Amino acid sequence: MFGETAVPWYVPIARAVPALILATVVTFTAEHSATLGLTTFGLFGLATGAVILVAALRQRGVVVERALLGVQGGIAILAGAAALAVPGAGLPFLILLLTGFAVVTGFIELYLGVRGRRTNSFGRDRIFLGGLTVLLAIAVLLVPPGFVQSFTGPDGVARALTAAVVVVGLLGAYWAIAGIHLVIAGLSLKWSTDPRTLSTVKGPA
Repeated sequence: MFGETAVPWYVPIARAVPALILATVVTFTAEHSATLGLTTFGLFGLATGAVILVAALRQRGVVVERALLGVQGGIAILAGAAALAVPGAGLPFLILLLTGFAVVTGFIELYLGVRGRRTNSFGRDRIFLGGLTVLLAIAVLLVPPGFVQSFTGPDGVARALTAAVVVVGLLGAYWAIAGIHLVIAGLSLKWSTDPRTLSTVKGPA
């Protein structure tokens, strides 16, 4: 099979929108609970999964790439649906769902990026996003589930930094970094004069 591997500029932008919106929600929500994490992650999974899946279905490209994008989008949708189905399932479920999603989709994105870095101008961006997603999984797994650290805020009120706060904070930071990178990548594709974004790139499936 032969076909296009160029990524339309609006696909990264569409992926950036839910990430940036949810990063803002997490940033301005005082209580970083597991319920907030599952709810926002669920919305992210459904939105970004739908974008990736539609892009895969519309792409007339290399069979392997289309199939892997389909898997990536499908896993995101399933993970998002699972999170929204039981938003009160607690922190262990959030960690399990989030790390499973991040490891699988992160390595898929990494593989697609490495595979297409010479023929696809979005390849290097995929490598960055894939690596960032795998790092999210590692960072979440390093958070002790029972972690609690009490402290007194600048206003003199006693507070506690918990594992849920850290995990949801990491998720929000991931969305902010990924969202900004996707916006830059999308605009770069839109304004690029790189022939890889303007013409059909052909190669073996």
